[in-house]
Amino acid sequence: MRHYIAIVHKDETSCYGVLFPDVKGIFTAGDTLDEAFQQARELLEFAAESWLEDTASEFPAPRSIDELRRDPDFLDASQDAILMAIPFDPSPARLAAE
Repeated sequence: MRHYIAIVHKDETSCYGVLFPDVKGIFTAGDTLDEAFQQARELLEFAAESWLEDTASEFPAPRSIDELRRDPDFLDASQDAILMAIPFDPSPARLAAE
């Protein structure tokens, strides 16, 4: 099973905002960390279902945390953030079943 690294930000007056450095253009949020984690899992599945049709490209593969740490954009975006590893099963059978 793949894991995508998610960057989670929270201000005093906001919920937990989640973005994926490897999957540009998707974002979700939750009132608690648990809710943000669940929303992030669901968002990856939802995005993958129509990614090829919507973008004419394959769903992006996740980078390792070591690869991400060499990316200046990731370093900037992850300052003062929580990092989560979000599990994702890219199997077409699983996507079709859900």
